[in-house]
Amino acid sequence: MVQSVELLLDSGSDESIRREWNYLAELGLPSQARHTGSSNRPHITIAVAASIDDDAERRLTALIVDGRENGAWRFPEAVRLGGLVMFGGSRAVLARTVVPSPELLDLHARVHRILADSPGIPPHLEPGRYTPHVTLAMRMRPDDIGSASSYLITDLRDIEAEVSAVRRWDGDAREDWLIG
Repeated sequence: MVQSVELLLDSGSDESIRREWNYLAELGLPSQARHTGSSNRPHITIAVAASIDDDAERRLTALIVDGRENGAWRFPEAVRLGGLVMFGGSRAVLARTVVPSPELLDLHARVHRILADSPGIPPHLEPGRYTPHVTLAMRMRPDDIGSASSYLITDLRDIEAEVSAVRRWDGDAREDWLIG
C-alpha cells in the first residue's frame, strides 16, 4: 500500500478547498468530498513510498523539528494555492496548483533524500519532476474535467495558505499522525 508525507493546511484554507470539493459533488461530478474517511482532508503530498523504515521515520521527524521548531532551515510556513491543473490518463485528476516556492522545493528535496532508498517512490515525485498540488477530484472523465473547470473558474482565486502540520499517512494500517 502507500506511505506518504503530507502538508496540512490552516483551517480557513482547508474550508476553502472543501467548498470546492462540495461544489463539485453538488454538481454530480467526481470530488474528494465523496471520500468520507476521517483522514480525508486537503493536503499537499511531499513524498510517497511503498514503505518507510524506522530509521527514515526518525530522520523525517528530526528534519521537521529542525525546520519548524529550531529554525535550522527555512520550512515553508506559507504556500499559495493557484489555478487548476489536470493530470491525465483515462481517469484524470483535477487539482489546485501549489506555487513551488524555494522553501517548498527545499523541503521536498530534503524529504526525498531521506526516503531515497525506500521502495516504490513514483518517478513523478522525484526532485525536478514534482508538481505540488491539492487534489480536488480523481477518476474524472475528460468531459468531467471540462465541466468542473468551467464551473470552478468563475470564482477561482488564489488561496494564501499556512502550513498547519506535517502528516504521515500509513495506507497499510489506514492510520495517520502528525510528525514534528
